[in-house]
Amino acid sequence: MSKLDTTRRTRAAQALRALALVALVAAMTGCATIKGWFNDTKKENIEPPTKLAENFAPSINVQKVWSERIGKGAEKTGARLRPAYADGKLYAASTTGVVEAFDATNGHSLWSKSLGKRGGFIWHHGGNSVRWAGGPSVDGDLLVVGSLEGGVQAFAAADGAERWTAQLSSEIIAAPAIGSSMVIVRTHDGHIVGLDRANGARKWTYDRATVPLLSLRGDSAPLLINDIVYSGQDNGKVVALRASDGAILWEQTLSPGEGRTEIDRLQDVDGQIVFDDNVVYASGYRGQTVALIAQTGRPIWTRELSSFGGVAVSASQIYLADNDSNVVALDLHSGSSEWKQDGLKYRWLSEPAVQGDTVVFGDLEGWVHWLSIGDGKLVGRERLSKDPIQSAPVVVGDMVYVEDIYGTIGAYRVGK
Repeated sequence: MSKLDTTRRTRAAQALRALALVALVAAMTGCATIKGWFNDTKKENIEPPTKLAENFAPSINVQKVWSERIGKGAEKTGARLRPAYADGKLYAASTTGVVEAFDATNGHSLWSKSLGKRGGFIWHHGGNSVRWAGGPSVDGDLLVVGSLEGGVQAFAAADGAERWTAQLSSEIIAAPAIGSSMVIVRTHDGHIVGLDRANGARKWTYDRATVPLLSLRGDSAPLLINDIVYSGQDNGKVVALRASDGAILWEQTLSPGEGRTEIDRLQDVDGQIVFDDNVVYASGYRGQTVALIAQTGRPIWTRELSSFGGVAVSASQIYLADNDSNVVALDLHSGSSEWKQDGLKYRWLSEPAVQGDTVVFGDLEGWVHWLSIGDGKLVGRERLSKDPIQSAPVVVGDMVYVEDIYGTIGAYRVGK
């Protein structure tokens, strides 16, 4: 299907996407809704989340250092807002229009900006703030965040001074990528846009990806590595583009989108893509987990293993939560199975992150879980809140920063 060009059709597609996710949740977990995601209706789970062991004895020391809140977070938009770390500071944004910098060691606010309607940004239902939903991302002294109105705003990371703005074609719910001369933004209508880092001027637009009528609510954040952009698409493909002009270098299909109904044919690559040692690792919903040569897209190995949350890697393994939230570890070089942990099944796990000898996930009830990368054993557990955690934890040495969908941020120090 060709991309939707009119506002009317775009809104219709967005509504159908939300309905598709509800149907997907029902298919995966047996529940009509996930608490705290899109509405407050509570229905009994057919397949309830696996209960956590009450007598759990952690084998690592997890200390909560501080917690703060950024506006109302992503709320029920489906965006995977997460903090960004740089130079001892943690940056966060909210759909209530707030962008804030925190001291990463103690959570003290360093500066905060609360923005209302911006010139050229699309106004929504008479609201009074820009609804940040993509990012933030930081590189050097540049902080960039995208909005549900399709706006992109650049700030000075040091003090929040406004640098430039740009208006794009659709909502932005994935973190932009920042390079030495370009800012790369993925919009929800399938476009990838290259903006001039200095002033936000549009340099190119990639709009060749077909957007299915139904897709999961979420977009894969673009990666910008060695002047190449890697991005997952709603049509089940990973695409590589030249950063200078958006020219396509290669594309590879992870999810074929086969089936009798639109829901059967859901095929998104919405989760984290990882670049490591000239290899791109990715996973698609109802598709494959793959290792691709970064320069050519040629597969090194493929596994029939599906995920909507993407992957994380260590020196020797790749980690992901499958569609039932079983955590799986594969050998990084061959894709062979290493271990599987089913103790978090149906807990609707977040995107993963690796921290030392552990892999970290959040879940739908606000718990943060640490698993041993050696055997998948659960070694640590802390509760941030009672609200879902969708985005990947941010790991900085022995610290990990986690954000739930309502903007509660927790900082944890992990030791032996």
